[in-house]
Amino acid sequence: MKHAFVVLISLMAAFLFSCKRGGVTREQDFRNWFKSNEDTLFNFEKNRERTLDKLRTEMHKLNPSLTFEFGPIEDGRREFVISADGIKNAFPEVEALYAAAPSLPRWKFIKFRPRRKPMDVNYGGVSVPAASVKVQLSRNGQLADLTVFIPTYSESKREAYTGIAFLLLDGTLGEYDVETRVGQIQVEAAPRSTIQTFSLETLPNAFDTLFGN
Repeated sequence: MKHAFVVLISLMAAFLFSCKRGGVTREQDFRNWFKSNEDTLFNFEKNRERTLDKLRTEMHKLNPSLTFEFGPIEDGRREFVISADGIKNAFPEVEALYAAAPSLPRWKFIKFRPRRKPMDVNYGGVSVPAASVKVQLSRNGQLADLTVFIPTYSESKREAYTGIAFLLLDGTLGEYDVETRVGQIQVEAAPRSTIQTFSLETLPNAFDTLFGN
């Protein structure tokens, strides 16, 4: 009995050590892999499909929800965005991977998709110019409820327009704010003339003001 107890304790200790070591090792492994393949990644356009597939495989070893974005080469540097693809449960993995990112002169690592200049969206067979979209803000406790007005919206293509609304908001407000500070999101065709709305260009400032930032 004593021997079995000792064996059980040893197995538990080995398991806990393995879990802890495994978590750290996966992050270190990705960091080392990135450093070893830095030139290929920096010039991923030369073999786009193979390079991106390999990168995706390495990131999914940490969490299947993790994804990435490359920025263009500017002044000899490139942005590498680590994203949870809007999956809030994967946010800790984004934070952990960002914390373990290597220090490389040609790279700027960014956690979560940042705010970008609004861009036109083509999704699900529907095209929407960013300049045509208006958004209403409404404070709901610690969150902000949003109504996205798209002039060409139709119920028959609700799924496509909803997807476009999320893509526009994700790009305008950034992944982190959309997932942590936005409550309900509705999509409609045209706002009533009496309500205040914001263009996508002015939405970030209005959003920050709503929270006192």
